[in-house]
Amino acid sequence: MTRNYELSVSAEFCAAHRLDGYAGNCRNTHGHNWGVTAYVLCTGLDHLGMGLDFRDIKALVKEALASLDHVFLNDLAPFAAQNPTAENIARHLFEELSRLLALRPDCGGARISRIHVAETPGAGVTYWEAP
Repeated sequence: MTRNYELSVSAEFCAAHRLDGYAGNCRNTHGHNWGVTAYVLCTGLDHLGMGLDFRDIKALVKEALASLDHVFLNDLAPFAAQNPTAENIARHLFEELSRLLALRPDCGGARISRIHVAETPGAGVTYWEAP
């Protein structure tokens, strides 16, 4: 039996965007206080009984969000060919956090399992990839 532990850390960033080609108000430049929750899957615990230290996950999330905070998202390379929708931001963060976690040799096989991005408290998207 594989034991799974899914740890989560939430954070926020502030950024503006616009949705090119959209027929509604979001075609205009506007901003959000984006909410992000990163989920990390661990299949084992260390000698302290932790899958991964929350402090380490918070540091990874902070690093991944640094390039998105207080910017116009449309100007960033990851969104040069696509609108910075909540869906595309979630996928970008999944890929970036997966890359950052893979650089940490002390993470014991932990992996990003999913990312939730909310552009308002009541509207968000969750992105994940099948293992």
